[in-house]
Amino acid sequence: SQPDHTEKAAMWDLLTAHDLASIELTESLAMLPAASVSGLYFANPESKYFAVGKIQKDQVADYAKRKKMDLETCERWLAPMLGYDR
Repeated sequence: SQPDHTEKAAMWDLLTAHDLASIELTESLAMLPAASVSGLYFANPESKYFAVGKIQKDQVADYAKRKKMDLETCERWLAPMLGYDR
């Protein structure tokens, strides 16, 4: 799974997902039909699964800056991943 759902819009455009699979993105970037799933999958015999832990405010601030997104918006999208109260 990808913690930052705002990247789905770029994936949909690159893959022309709506045209190929008739899967739509809502304003909140949920997928319709609801049973749809997406992710980034990398094939390599040495690859390993890993989970991303909770992130701190300095990491979110740096990420927001790189995405050219204000901190509050970035925190809203990454809320489940935050390791602090906002």
